[in-house]
Amino acid sequence: MKLLGSGMQARFLLAMGGAMLVVVAILAVLLGRQAAMQGEVRSLSNGVIHELFDRSVRSRGEAMVRELSDALAGPLHNNDLDQVGALVRSISRQPVVRYVLVFDDRGRLVHDGSATVPGSGRPMTDPLAAGAVAAQSLVVQQSPTVLDNAMPIRVGKQRIGGVRVGMALDEVLQREQAANATLGERLQQMGSRHLGWLLLMLGLLVVIGVVVILYVQRTLVAPIRELAAAARRIEAGDYQAPLRENTRDDEVGELVRGFARMRDAIARHDREVRRMAYTDALTGLTNRLAFREALDHRLMAARASNHRLGLLFADIDDFKRVNDTLGHEAGDEALLQFAQRIGRAVTEAGGDDAVLARFGGDEFVILVGDGDVAANARLLAEVLVRELGKPLVVQGRELFLGTSIGVTLFPDDAADATTLLKNGDIAMYQAKMAGKNCYRYYSRAMDHAVERRVHMEQELRGAWERGELRLAYQPIFRMRDRRMVGVEVLLRWQHPTLGTIPPSVFIEVAEQSGLIEVIGPKVLRAACMEAVQWPRGVAGDELFVSVNVSPRQLRGGELPALVAQCLQESGLPASRLHLELTETAVIGDEMLAAQLLDRLHRAGVKVWLDDFGTGFSGLSHLRQVPVDGVKIDKSFVADMQRDPDDLALTTAIIAMAHALGITVVAEGIEQEAQFELLAQRGCDLGQGYRLSHPVTSTEVVRMIESGA
Repeated sequence: MKLLGSGMQARFLLAMGGAMLVVVAILAVLLGRQAAMQGEVRSLSNGVIHELFDRSVRSRGEAMVRELSDALAGPLHNNDLDQVGALVRSISRQPVVRYVLVFDDRGRLVHDGSATVPGSGRPMTDPLAAGAVAAQSLVVQQSPTVLDNAMPIRVGKQRIGGVRVGMALDEVLQREQAANATLGERLQQMGSRHLGWLLLMLGLLVVIGVVVILYVQRTLVAPIRELAAAARRIEAGDYQAPLRENTRDDEVGELVRGFARMRDAIARHDREVRRMAYTDALTGLTNRLAFREALDHRLMAARASNHRLGLLFADIDDFKRVNDTLGHEAGDEALLQFAQRIGRAVTEAGGDDAVLARFGGDEFVILVGDGDVAANARLLAEVLVRELGKPLVVQGRELFLGTSIGVTLFPDDAADATTLLKNGDIAMYQAKMAGKNCYRYYSRAMDHAVERRVHMEQELRGAWERGELRLAYQPIFRMRDRRMVGVEVLLRWQHPTLGTIPPSVFIEVAEQSGLIEVIGPKVLRAACMEAVQWPRGVAGDELFVSVNVSPRQLRGGELPALVAQCLQESGLPASRLHLELTETAVIGDEMLAAQLLDRLHRAGVKVWLDDFGTGFSGLSHLRQVPVDGVKIDKSFVADMQRDPDDLALTTAIIAMAHALGITVVAEGIEQEAQFELLAQRGCDLGQGYRLSHPVTSTEVVRMIESGA
């Protein structure tokens, strides 16, 4: 009873009963008003028919007189009375047309359609003639028996006569009365016939209603209820919801079969979506979303069982250089090789329940929780550092990248997933700070290090304006006579509370935060302003000033315009300005670098490659990117005396650079023996503590004046 009272079948039954009651009520009203309706319909029909006939006769009269006016223009103008008569007679023969009169511009009859035209040439004298003769456009006049339509006949703009068409209103009235009588008879017949059909349909409606209710229950309501029950199970995640075997070939059968196909497709798509949502597209590893869910579940289980977990956060060192130098396809290939190596290492040392995921970009995360977690995490980190430090072969090139790994433990270091991941990231960053390609355990002190770095970034933002940043100058000497020929601009930071902050610390902060793009132009402008005030040397020559340029400044594309502006504002000759760029910054985008350096060369500015020999490229890129000099990295200079390979490499760099017409500068000269070795091999310029420590601008002036 509950289903009957609330379901489709019950509502359909109520609707059918209501419809029958309405039909019975309508039938009663019809029977009571049938006689009255007959009289009302006749009365209304008389008015409607009269209006229809009146409109019809008027529209026909107007149409015919317009048609004749256009058709008679030529014949009347040419006085072709035969043609005029033919046109008039064709209209006169139409029903209810009483007369057709054609007259000239003075109102004299020209033709009336008769054979003899008895009134031809005489003025028309009927009561409506004056209005017709004076008509300049369509004129409709009416008498008790005639509806007169008059229209002038024109040739161009000249009025040459007119035409009148008289419609017989008495004939129209007779036709109207006949139509009213016929309509009345048909209304009577129609009313009787409709009433009989209504009674018959009422009986049929009762029978059909009962049959339809039973049919709807069997063929529609029951299958829909089954589909609704199956839909609820699918909504709950049960994609195996059973459906009754269906052999029907109607729409409901197709609906049931379509629902079954949809159920299977939803199940298939759900599996595919889950696979895509939880799998990294490139490597096929678990992605960030799936790893985070797995980590939450593992943490819940670890809390319940009082077990420990270990998390390793791995980031490939200098991976951006692969994309910059070899392209993103090579980067993807390198990532696939790394993923395979990490997978093998996890299989070897991570335990059976280890979870490996690609967190995005070049970051991978491993969760271990089997056995001695701390020992397993350490062993896995050592295996990863060893295996990932081996060279990769990508597009026929051998790459050495390595990986920095941060290790953190639960519950030792964190109590929740977010903090555990943050600690792993911090430990990984410390591994990079420690020299890369190594692993570090998270410690509480690391949080303080991160906080100090954030604080340093905040302090660095206003350091220039507060006067905390100042310029120092490292003299550069000619090797053959030890005469100072230029200086390298260095930046120093004296913080009021933190004291002297090493450039290796705050320059990296400036690079990573983007502040170098603000500080760099200020350093360049200040260096040019100070250098232009220095006097000439004893021999009349002027020192050049060498300024380091950040890779961010080079990639921004605004470097040539900035250099031109600084030279113009300071008045420093372009030949006295040298720009130092790191090798990796230049080869990151050789086409852009070549264009920018070419613009600088045309302006007269010289460009040197700093820290040469530490990047991917080697000397092969010197032929593609125009530079004026290279600075041999101090790591080679420091070991020249002890390491024959460094000495041989330094000798080769000097020889090959000279062959290309490039100046060679050695930096980090701290011993006399190093100076002698470099001088013997033809090194052009040198700098280092053996020759001079960094000095102020005032001391540079003193050294110039003393002839140093």
